[in-house]
Amino acid sequence: MSSSRRPEHLAPPEVFYNDDEAKKYSQNTRIIEIQEQMSERALELLLLPEDEPCYVLDIGCGSGLSGSVLDEQGHVWLGIDISPAMLDVAQDREVEGDLILGDMGEGMPFQAGIFDGAISISALQWLCNADKTSHNPVKRLYKFFSTLNACLSRTARAVFQFYPENSNQVELITTQAMKAGFYGGVVVDYPNSTKAKKFFLVLMTGGNMPLPEALGTEGGSNTVAYSKKREQLNKARNARGKPLKNSREWIQEKKERRRRQGLETRPDSKYTGRKRRVKF
Repeated sequence: MSSSRRPEHLAPPEVFYNDDEAKKYSQNTRIIEIQEQMSERALELLLLPEDEPCYVLDIGCGSGLSGSVLDEQGHVWLGIDISPAMLDVAQDREVEGDLILGDMGEGMPFQAGIFDGAISISALQWLCNADKTSHNPVKRLYKFFSTLNACLSRTARAVFQFYPENSNQVELITTQAMKAGFYGGVVVDYPNSTKAKKFFLVLMTGGNMPLPEALGTEGGSNTVAYSKKREQLNKARNARGKPLKNSREWIQEKKERRRRQGLETRPDSKYTGRKRRVKF
C-alpha cells in the first residue's frame, strides 16, 4: 500500500470512518473475512486461559467484527472507538459488548487492573499521525500505552494487529510501549509474502517472556492460509449440527451460553438494548 493511499493520510479516523465507510464493515464480505481472520490470530496470540471467560478490551472496535470473534470464544468485552458511525453499525448489529466513544490517544479511562487482555485490529498506526496542531505522536502513544498498562491485570497481554508505514514507525511504537512498562515485541506472520504479511505487536505486563512463533516462517508447517483454517473450522461446526454463524439460532444459542455462565445478557427482542456511548 503506497503512503498516498493509506487511510490515515486522507483524514482523521473519526472523519475517514464516516457512514459510507462504516457500512462496508457490515456489508463487504471480503472486509468481514479479513477482519475476522486477523481477530482470530490476535486472540490466539493473547494466550487467554482455555475454557474460562475473560474480560477483554477491544481498542478501535469499529463495527464489532473483532468483538464477534471474542463472543465465539465465550469472552466478555468492552469496545472503544473514535468513530460514531462505526459504533452505530456495531449497535445495529446488536453486538454483545459494551461500547464507548473515545480517542485512544487521550488514554484509556478504565479502572486499574480490570481487563484480562486487550486486542486491537488496524488501529494503532493512526496514533503515529498528528491530525491536529495539538497532537504529538510520541506523547499520545505514551499516554495510550501507560493508561492501557494500568487497566490490565498483572498477567495480561495486549495484541495489536497494525500496518506500519515503515521501520521508523515500528521503532516509535515499540519504544513508547516499553517506556510505559510493557515487555514484548513484534511478531511478523508470513514475512516473505506481499499479501499475507501481517504485523502483530505483542505486549506483556507480567515480565519478559519469549514471543510467540510467527506463522509462515518454517516452510509448509506454518503456511496454512487464514481462510483455509476458518473454512475448516466452519465445516467442523456444521458437521456437529451447530447453527450457521449470525443466524437467529446462532445468536440465541450464544445468549443462552452467556446466561449459563451468569453473564449479563440482553433479552431476546428485535431491538435488544442499544448500547450507550459515553464520550470522554
